[in-house]
Amino acid sequence: MTITALDFERCYRAVSTRDSRFDGQFFTAVRTTGIYCRPSCPAITPKRTNVSFLPTAAAAQHAGYRACRRCLPDAAPGSPLWNTRADLAARAMRLIGDGVIERGGVPALAATLGYSQRQLTRVLTTELGAGPLALARAHRAHTARLLIQTTAMPMSDIAFAAGFASIRQFNDTVREVFAVSPTTMRTEAQRARKDTPIAPAVNGVLTLRLPYREPLDRAWLEWFLSSHVAQGVEQWEDHAYTRNLRTPHGHATARLSFQRDHVRAELALHDMRDLAPTVARLRHLLDLDADPVGIDEVLGVLSRRNAAQPLDGEQLPDAGTTPATGEPPQPTGTQRPLFSPGIRVPGCLDGPELLLRTMIGQQISVSAASTHTARLVDALGEEVEGPLPRLFPTPAIIAERGAEVLTGPARRVHSIVAAAGAIASGELRLHQGRTAADLRRDLLALDGIGPWTADYVAMRLLADPDILLGTDLVVREGAALLGVDLTDTERWAPWRSYLSMHMWKAALAGRAPRKNGHKRAGAS
Repeated sequence: MTITALDFERCYRAVSTRDSRFDGQFFTAVRTTGIYCRPSCPAITPKRTNVSFLPTAAAAQHAGYRACRRCLPDAAPGSPLWNTRADLAARAMRLIGDGVIERGGVPALAATLGYSQRQLTRVLTTELGAGPLALARAHRAHTARLLIQTTAMPMSDIAFAAGFASIRQFNDTVREVFAVSPTTMRTEAQRARKDTPIAPAVNGVLTLRLPYREPLDRAWLEWFLSSHVAQGVEQWEDHAYTRNLRTPHGHATARLSFQRDHVRAELALHDMRDLAPTVARLRHLLDLDADPVGIDEVLGVLSRRNAAQPLDGEQLPDAGTTPATGEPPQPTGTQRPLFSPGIRVPGCLDGPELLLRTMIGQQISVSAASTHTARLVDALGEEVEGPLPRLFPTPAIIAERGAEVLTGPARRVHSIVAAAGAIASGELRLHQGRTAADLRRDLLALDGIGPWTADYVAMRLLADPDILLGTDLVVREGAALLGVDLTDTERWAPWRSYLSMHMWKAALAGRAPRKNGHKRAGAS
């Protein structure tokens, strides 16, 4: 989508109705005030002649507009376009969100994507209204505002945590983007909270709110996270998910819990410079930037009152538990599938970990895969301080010593060790800036990786919305329950990854208790 490709009438209608679904998908720039807003801004709707619509906050800032201090447009969920699109601009936005420019500058971004700096800048300016430096600057400004308004961190610490090279650059950017100084912004935030002061970080833990577009199928995400826990690096307790993760400058521990209109994230960071990429990865893990209303419209999702699925807060069955709702009714004839609204496709926090854990879980149950993974973590994972003792092992250490720890068929163990070696050597690159076709090709070239594994990894690593896991045993079972013909799914494009999750969930909700959990597909 180029700047000129935004449909003015559709955008203006969304602004007139204050439709929050479009928050983050485009921004409204008001010429008479010099301010840009999110579509749901509660201010009086500006006249048609006074507005223009831009695809990114960076484009608005680049054009000289300041962020609205009432609707906080940069605080909206991210645009789902960066997942639904697979072009250069979208892939660049994913990497910018992960902090590639802060760590290596525009040359690192261009090299990762395989383009020259000049060509990359030209494409991003044409498509998104701003070049890579301006896009990264807008991302830093968002992180700075978040820390200023929600924490008691000193301004000097915030400047470097947000990725600014100096305190002066931090002050100048905040004043230019938000039209107030950092100190004034914090004072206004405290005043808005009335008598509730900003709580200081406890034991170095920051607490943040991660917004999302409603509806959210909380039960599905809670089941997914809790059922795949590998002890030592992850934990599920009191409806909260805690895990250690590697970050560009060290490591972090995150504790996530689902609230009514946001996800509460408690973060303990080894290096505050890793805040922005850590938040971006957590959002990716939970698919918080999805557009559930648009997805549900295409999939023909019925309301929860008519869908035989667990309600929010109920648990999907895990190994040895009873399904929350019993056996779903069998659709007949042309009856629409009974999908539940707001389902998400879980992403990942680390590409190499995703691939290696997926390979460990091939052809065994989820619970067995968790046991094998926990054994690997305990033997080879790096020890860290905190509520969880270890990090997931690096590909290099798995390539060197994995054969000593991993058990099971010799060919599978060899394949996992070989894949870890390919990652460690740089032969296999696993990051969000890749195209699905290129990633799938490289994965299939490795011994022991078949189409199911390649598709599953591409779906979760790249947040690709249109991958149908049609060979998955559980997906096939769900398709039979819901009356979905897996040979005729074109009408659900480009959301077939979400269709796969619906079928996966339906099968699990309709199963009788099974001692060992459901079996995973994917062996080649």
